[in-house]
Amino acid sequence: MTALNVFEHPLNERMRAFFRVSELFRRAQHFLSASTQYDAEAAVLTLLELSEVTGRFDLKRELMKELERQNASLSALQQAPGVDAYKLADVLDQQKALIRRLHDINGPIGAAIKNHEFLAAIQQRSKISGGLCEFDLPMLHYWLRLPADVRRDMLIIWLSPFALVNEGIDLILNLVRESAVPIAQHAEGGFYQQALAPNMPAQILRVFLPEDVGYFPEVSAGKQRFSIRFLELELDSDEGRTRQSSENIDFKLASCAL
Repeated sequence: MTALNVFEHPLNERMRAFFRVSELFRRAQHFLSASTQYDAEAAVLTLLELSEVTGRFDLKRELMKELERQNASLSALQQAPGVDAYKLADVLDQQKALIRRLHDINGPIGAAIKNHEFLAAIQQRSKISGGLCEFDLPMLHYWLRLPADVRRDMLIIWLSPFALVNEGIDLILNLVRESAVPIAQHAEGGFYQQALAPNMPAQILRVFLPEDVGYFPEVSAGKQRFSIRFLELELDSDEGRTRQSSENIDFKLASCAL
């Protein structure tokens, strides 16, 4: 079987925020698992990105609203024929538990980070190119020279407010992804367009392509339709430009909504 690459595109602001937080949390976990000073510095910068993203978006409220919405939708399926009652009950219990735990958080997610003098200083200097040099931030470089396990313990504490958020986002995104089966589609001359169903707006588009092809999808979406252009990246050119493929492309598409 040919290995597949999956390209995902969120179709509303809530899903876009969830994707960004999920990506940043995975990145932070990756750097957290390593022990070099460069990994520790990258973990701190990713933590500050998480704080900035959640500060622009009432993440706790949006996360609870989506969990409650999904819980109501899935609860309506409890008596439907062919439904795995035990699996459904487990998912419903997970959703309710996450809603309760999120409700118990006082204030915005990660609010304490904004009032942390050490982290605030790094965030301010990080806006300047090369602004994290030792002469700019000696306290950061003192911290980076602490033993790796000491730094890791502190990073785990700073990241902990986002762990529950990531748990909720993972559950939401996985349920949405599983809501649709990929369907074979065809893009004439590297271009595909489809109308969006008004009665059940899609939340995520998933494009499936073989790993060995020389192009990737670029999705543009509005309220009524979306289009996909399959682009080729000219890495061997001086400009590194992209151009739309002229091939007729077979791919699979899942339009996911829950």
